[in-house]
Amino acid sequence: MEKLRHTTGCVYQTAYHIVWRPVDRREVFREPIKTTLADMLHTIASQHGMEILAVDVQPDHIHLCVSFPPAMAIADAVKLLKGISARQLRLIYPELRRRTRSDRLWAPSYYVGTAGHVSSDTIKRYIAAQEQHHAP
Repeated sequence: MEKLRHTTGCVYQTAYHIVWRPVDRREVFREPIKTTLADMLHTIASQHGMEILAVDVQPDHIHLCVSFPPAMAIADAVKLLKGISARQLRLIYPELRRRTRSDRLWAPSYYVGTAGHVSSDTIKRYIAAQEQHHAP
């Protein structure tokens, strides 16, 4: 179970599974780019109030399990991670432009799924039982 995190007005326990790929699903993430990207994602996340719980860089896509405060929109988190990493990777590895054959590094789409310590069915049963629980 993930630990509880705190902000000024919120206690949260979030975990998002995010997957994205390079443009045209090119296989561009081999060593040393693979390790650089994984380290970079940890740094970007910590600088913006996020925590990477797990990362896996495959040659043609990235999997992240990341936690961030509920006040941050998922789209904003993805935009930060993809945008900053693309800029920094292109500075460090200019050959990526040739490998992707594009001015963009990342495809515009991504996948996101949520993970929690209880299932949605458990939450639904809990909410449905509240009327009985609070009955006089």
